Amino acid sequence: MALIQTLDFFTPIVDDPYTFGQVAVANALSDVYAMGGKALTAMNIICFPIRTMDISILHDILRGGLDKMREAGVILVGGHSVEDNELKYGLSVTGTIHPDRVLLNRGAQAGDALILTKPLGTGIINTVLKADMASDEMVNKSIRCMAELNRKAADVMMRFDSVHACTDVTGFGLLGHASEMIDGSDVGIIIQSSAVPVFAEIQPFVEMGIIPGGLNRNRNFRLHMVETGPDCPPWLIDVFFDPQTSGGLLIALPEKAAVELEQQLHDAGIEAAAIIGEVVAEPTGRIIVR
Repeated sequence: MALIQTLDFFTPIVDDPYTFGQVAVANALSDVYAMGGKALTAMNIICFPIRTMDISILHDILRGGLDKMREAGVILVGGHSVEDNELKYGLSVTGTIHPDRVLLNRGAQAGDALILTKPLGTGIINTVLKADMASDEMVNKSIRCMAELNRKAADVMMRFDSVHACTDVTGFGLLGHASEMIDGSDVGIIIQSSAVPVFAEIQPFVEMGIIPGGLNRNRNFRLHMVETGPDCPPWLIDVFFDPQTSGGLLIALPEKAAVELEQQLHDAGIEAAAIIGEVVAEPTGRIIVR
């Protein structure tokens, strides 16, 4: 038996305290699921401006987090709080896994297919929300996506012994985390842009330049590894660099197994799951987006 230990916390990305608690917990648990592990216990990490914010807000955040932990089968064993001028919440998580079944964000092999389990665009939607331009429908779809645990996707994934690599798509965006998969390796990646699940409603806002600052940082850091084909719209490249909160899993496994995994994910109710590309022998260390 091996232990997995991780922590993650951040400032609110939605207005409702209960929902923020749910999203923060789902996000913190994802690193355990991305390694193929089982999350067991968690401790709260709380920074709260007690002098300027009503304590009922903290109660609602913790209630949302606890409900999400119960959904995940995780036991809350404690935590720590400090007074801070800026509200922050998250978890320190302990999980377990068999040492021979640990999945890393490296190890993808030529011939593998890539599966993504959640749509992209939550960072952009959060920015549109801050600009007071987001529809209720758009925001609700984004919240449901962010609050959804990756537990079910991980459980289905771990039925397959042939998974070579996995990562959760979070702050670095799809292309940032895909770059980590191949950085310093002897393989590259081809992504079919039309196959990548995204929130279609975000296109006009991306084209207007309403994007988070983290998107630009991701693009500046990894764009040298990316080659864009003529069939990929420029706005989609922005979406592929969009920093996600509680994003989906990016899974690399042999093509035949990937087709079966995609179907099993759909059968489990993960409708957005899609094969979005492949791992190739050349060009080494680069991503081609077609």
